[in-house]
Amino acid sequence: MSDPALHVLDEPEKAVAELLAGAARSGESIVLTGGSSVGKAYERAAALEPDWSSASVWWGDERCVPPEHELSNYLLAKHTLLDRLDGAPDVHRIRGELDPADAAGEYEQAIDGATLDFLLLGLGPDAHIASLFPGSPQLDERERLVTSGPPGLEPWVDRVTLTLPALLAATRVVFLVTGPDKTDAVQRGFRDPVSPAAPASLLRLGDVPIHVYLDAAASGG
Repeated sequence: MSDPALHVLDEPEKAVAELLAGAARSGESIVLTGGSSVGKAYERAAALEPDWSSASVWWGDERCVPPEHELSNYLLAKHTLLDRLDGAPDVHRIRGELDPADAAGEYEQAIDGATLDFLLLGLGPDAHIASLFPGSPQLDERERLVTSGPPGLEPWVDRVTLTLPALLAATRVVFLVTGPDKTDAVQRGFRDPVSPAAPASLLRLGDVPIHVYLDAAASGG
């Protein structure tokens, strides 16, 4: 069982950017996320370390849309991080333009056997992580590393996501959480007892170190 370390900061994006830059400099395998808060961290990380050529990047989940679609997690990272680098990493994109099951199968083949050194996650207002939502069948998967399925909230497009076995196999987990709409999710995910109703809390069942960087609004004081 892992106890999350909560770091309440004025600029949690800055701290996460420094961690990302350090991981890239060390040539780690980095799992990226989407969400409203992470773009600033990606921009800062690119400025701090523009050479990611020794690193590889993956995604924890993706919406089933083409890579140029505004809802794409890949597109967010491309604009805020990848396009700003002088040395590009080895990019492993989830091909959301494929049939969801085909995209999941292809990505599982790619990630099987890979070591995920740095897993960056956001936290949904319902305490979901990646695209593992409360009550979703994807949350019950224990054999596969990647699966697909319907979303648990807007936008209503299918998702491809890493499963709990894949997430729990990471070397370290870093969360970036901001805003007052996340206060309840922070409580349920990192302070209350572990429960499938709060998928983020299930990461505490493993031994992987969990560090949560959040602002005062998200922390609830």
